[in-house]
Amino acid sequence: MSHALPRSVVVFDLGGVLIDWNPRYLYRKLFAGDEAAMESFLANICTTEWNERQDSGRRFAEAEAELIARHPDKASLIRAWHARFDEMISGAIDGTVAVLEELRSRGTPIYALSNWSAETFPSQRLRFPFLGWFAGIVVSGEEGVIKPDRRIFERLMQRHAIRAEDAVFIDDDPGNARAASALGIHGIHFRGPPTLRQDLGAVGIL
Repeated sequence: MSHALPRSVVVFDLGGVLIDWNPRYLYRKLFAGDEAAMESFLANICTTEWNERQDSGRRFAEAEAELIARHPDKASLIRAWHARFDEMISGAIDGTVAVLEELRSRGTPIYALSNWSAETFPSQRLRFPFLGWFAGIVVSGEEGVIKPDRRIFERLMQRHAIRAEDAVFIDDDPGNARAASALGIHGIHFRGPPTLRQDLGAVGIL
């Protein structure tokens, strides 16, 4: 078990930790179950790197125009990413929401730090009431910088007067968890709600 000093503040990533987001939930419908064609589209056209630029602040109108110019035959599929974004989310990850609720009931300060487009995040606040539980949420698309860049962690800490040595950060991307650890935050690689409970117990939070 960890010998780290007890931590008192918990920062959550959202997609993949509290919210089950995967573009395949939408594109599986659009490709009528043709997995190979769908995977090719996601690997070569609407790629992770393309999406990260929207998470970094690029507007979807610009992102779509750039891709459609190169792939005019895929225009409707490209536009669907933004237009039907909510269909990429199957719902909340209930086990993690239960952990969040427990922390909230204990009075633990809870925050969120997410790589998410400024254009697609506002609707999630309406869809998921637990987003209203956080003392603060930092969204990369509003900041113009994404994890694992240290600047977005520093903005969270400065804006909300969080000390690195007090904080835990939970992310499903191990690289982002490592980036937090490099700043003195206790980074946790999220592998599921049961393991998360153990990881939070190891630093004296649960």
